[in-house]
Amino acid sequence: MSLPRRGIAVLAASALLLAGCGGGDPESAPGASAGGKVTVEWWHIGTAEPLKSVYAGWAKEFQARHPGVTVKVTVLENEAFKSKMATQTASGKAPHLFATWGGGVLKQQADAGLAKDLSSEAGPILGGFTPAALSAYQFDGKTYAIPTDIGMVGFWYNKKLFAKAGITEPPATWTAFLDAVRKLKAAGVTPIALAGKEKWPGHYYWAYLAMRIGGLGALQQAAGTKDFSGPDFVEAGRRLKELADLKPFQTGFLNAAYSAPGGQAATVGSGKAAMELMGQWAPAVQKDAGGGLGEDLGFFPFPAVEGGKGAVTDAFGGGGGFAVGADAPAEAVEFLKFVSDPARHRAAVGAGAVMPVLKGAQDAVKDPNLKVVADTLAGATGFQLYLDQAYPPAVGQEVNDSVAELIAGGKSPEEVARAITETAKSE
Repeated sequence: MSLPRRGIAVLAASALLLAGCGGGDPESAPGASAGGKVTVEWWHIGTAEPLKSVYAGWAKEFQARHPGVTVKVTVLENEAFKSKMATQTASGKAPHLFATWGGGVLKQQADAGLAKDLSSEAGPILGGFTPAALSAYQFDGKTYAIPTDIGMVGFWYNKKLFAKAGITEPPATWTAFLDAVRKLKAAGVTPIALAGKEKWPGHYYWAYLAMRIGGLGALQQAAGTKDFSGPDFVEAGRRLKELADLKPFQTGFLNAAYSAPGGQAATVGSGKAAMELMGQWAPAVQKDAGGGLGEDLGFFPFPAVEGGKGAVTDAFGGGGGFAVGADAPAEAVEFLKFVSDPARHRAAVGAGAVMPVLKGAQDAVKDPNLKVVADTLAGATGFQLYLDQAYPPAVGQEVNDSVAELIAGGKSPEEVARAITETAKSE
């Protein structure tokens, strides 16, 4: 999942200028109002249950404990959030509290003076988070967001449809995975649901294949050299084309959204496709969009690629957190401290709304599918943040765009590697 990318570099510079033009009148400061009352603007993308209710409960409880403070909640679907956030940052301002996945996007927001350095104000609680949960939000020794969730991307599959196709166990290798796709098609089952319209779900395939073929180090090295033209990245594209050539996706996938009715999540949740490659939030969104599969839902990690240098135990994913706008009132930071309380976080984990980001909270995971994810992540030998977050926004966008064209048949594996490299070198 991703934040707006194109144009951020330009907006960042203008934002720095605009941010320095505000007056010092306390009555005009964001969040301030007559009578000493304060409003905290909170933008989040928790549109599905149980997260939506958990977030609403947090806001209500915080207001009850802090008379005079109003938490003004804006709930947005992922794509709508990206669009609205782009408009907001173009004005040189950011919401008081806003969703973030960290990485290159958050760094540019921080460099533009839009996101507050929380190292000092939130310092007392930072030691309670796991290093993996915090890492995506830390740059140059400073922390710019507080994590609320972490997890990994893997395949969520329908056990009943796998059984119908004669697949007795989840595929552990790429060859076995392609064979499973063929068996599902032969059984009259749509193998995979994909939100082609939104592009970011498709980049998961290319990223994982690059990890499995070149190893985690290849992606990390490319971030520094800005060179994605090597044979391992081209091979990742070839393997993805190999899958796309089997026509495994649902009819109309190129125009399908992720969480909208009839989209990727709904297609899997209603039993119309056998699997999807998605993050830990998948069961909740499937249930919200299509009814959910209950005990028929299973999870397996992205398969190994024969001959590849990457370990099958290396995970790809990320979490979610909240950054604080540079002009936000102090109550915004207090709200983040409030929601990071161990008992409150454990309750959210137990409800299946988030995965644990605090040390010692792993035992609070109750949902069996999420426990599989938590256990898989706990045994991970390496971790790679979503590429459209780990890399600068323009590079991340090019990954999404080029991979989407590859899947649609409009670009070759070599052209994908070349386009990403050219964008990276122009940054």
